[in-house]
Amino acid sequence: MLVLMVGVFYFFLIRPQRKKDKVANEMRKNLSVGDEVVTIGGIAGKVISLKEDSVIIETGSDKNKMRIMRWAIQSREEKISN
Repeated sequence: MLVLMVGVFYFFLIRPQRKKDKVANEMRKNLSVGDEVVTIGGIAGKVISLKEDSVIIETGSDKNKMRIMRWAIQSREEKISN
């Protein structure tokens, strides 16, 4: 019975979370200059510079620049050509 509960726990909780983490890490690894991103804190901006573990984004109409860590990026939108 205990083995069955551990198996169910693995397939319904652990495995899906690992898949989500893998997709998120792949997205962060494949960022490029010009991508629109949203951080975990809800800040939206455009990537203007990439480093190994950090990203510089430009936010707002007054073009404020912020340095954030890659792990803090929640989602990305594809480049929009002008």
